[in-house]
Amino acid sequence: MPKKFSYQQLFSFSKNIFLKIGCSNRDAETAATSLLMADLRGVDSHGVARLSGYVRLWEVKRINAKPVIKIIHETPSTATIDGDAGLGLVVAPHAMKVAIKKAKQVGTGWVSVKNSNHFGIAGSHAMMALQDDMIGIAMTNASALVAPTFSVERMLGTNPIAVAIPAGNEPPFVADFATTTAANGKLEILQRKNAAMPVGWAQTKDGEPSTDPHALKDGGALLPLGGDREHGSHKGYALGAIVDIFSAVLSGANYGPWVPPFPAYVAIPENMPGEGIGHFFGAMSIDAFRPATEFKTHMDKWIERFRSAKTIKGEKRVYIPGDMEREWEEERMKEGIPLLQPVIDDLNSLALKFEVKPLYPM
Repeated sequence: MPKKFSYQQLFSFSKNIFLKIGCSNRDAETAATSLLMADLRGVDSHGVARLSGYVRLWEVKRINAKPVIKIIHETPSTATIDGDAGLGLVVAPHAMKVAIKKAKQVGTGWVSVKNSNHFGIAGSHAMMALQDDMIGIAMTNASALVAPTFSVERMLGTNPIAVAIPAGNEPPFVADFATTTAANGKLEILQRKNAAMPVGWAQTKDGEPSTDPHALKDGGALLPLGGDREHGSHKGYALGAIVDIFSAVLSGANYGPWVPPFPAYVAIPENMPGEGIGHFFGAMSIDAFRPATEFKTHMDKWIERFRSAKTIKGEKRVYIPGDMEREWEEERMKEGIPLLQPVIDDLNSLALKFEVKPLYPM
């Protein structure tokens, strides 16, 4: 059974680990905030369970704990940023702030990033725009684990997209999803639970359907959103490709099969065409299109109408994107964040290595 830990305990623990690898106090706080957003919102695969993975990347010098993040090209509404191999958890919020600043000045801001690393959940960064009455967009490419429709070769990452839209009296609309049927982190959770994987998540090395969550270790691949051609996998493949191009071909990062892998023990691809991992961010000021108060009134109406849609038999309600994550966030802030024992053991091994206070359940 999972054991629960308070948000503040996990935040302090994560911040201390980031400080130990050389991050400034500000960057350590930024990274811990980004990381814990995943745990709060129920995306357990991308939260503190990945902390040791970031440390291992730092140990093999693939993460720069003290990056000099800089704009290398810009116009009034666009920018390209070099993340200097920093933590994506730090580079991404920095880039989103640039997009928001540009949107305040000229209505919209668009930022493409190269030379970064894994940035946690995309929704964390897209949601930064909400407080300024803006629509936020965030996406990133990732190491190749996904076979395009009709292929057995890994060519794309899980390549998530997030869009956050403000409302008035209603909570914001927040869509945050991988362009695969399931993210690799979901397979990792099933591996820890020793559970089977649903058909349509991944295929064997020969392209056959698989229920083994270890399929990727045996040369298999994740499947694009849809699972197979009959269920629209060509659309998921197209979405993942768009993210790859916006995030990396546009910025000068690595793309397709050349994106650096998250596990530090996996060899870097040869003949890489770019630098690091790539991201793409957008901020759109509502007032650049219509008065924000009018828009938010109509977003409330949109949300209310969709939420009141007639349900299928056995279901009580229709969810708006972001509803479930918001409910998890409220619950976990009050009752604690559940962690599986293998994750707790992994984190406490970090505590021992860096001489910080170990984790104890609530």
